[in-house]
Amino acid sequence: MSAVFSPPPAALPTDKELVLKVIPMPADTNGNGDIFGGWVMAQVDLAGSVLPARYIQGRMATVAVNEFIFKQPVRVGDILSFFSSITRVGNTSVTVEVEVYAERFADQGRYVKVTEARLTYVAIDDQGRPRPVPKHNAPA
Repeated sequence: MSAVFSPPPAALPTDKELVLKVIPMPADTNGNGDIFGGWVMAQVDLAGSVLPARYIQGRMATVAVNEFIFKQPVRVGDILSFFSSITRVGNTSVTVEVEVYAERFADQGRYVKVTEARLTYVAIDDQGRPRPVPKHNAPA
């Protein structure tokens, strides 16, 4: 009988904001039956854009995925919670950290950190060129 690795439960972050919750479905799986990493990356990009939108207040684009770490597999039926915080506001860009926690379908109430990432978004004008982040839009 082989042992199944089960990471210890994680506490949800209190220094980040919950910006997205989603449940992956069978159509989102890879050849191993786990959720496709690209699907997770797309969800992280959506979640990561929520807080910068408050600063940028207009068009923006993902300019960099500075770091992306898959810590545990994501499974069909997991309830994923995406937490984000702003780490830097520059002249034209905003950088955020996103942490993703899975509440396993069969083990609800316990969370496992499955992904962490750092992304940078740039404010753009109607022609797609960088523009300044309005300083007066920054939350207090």
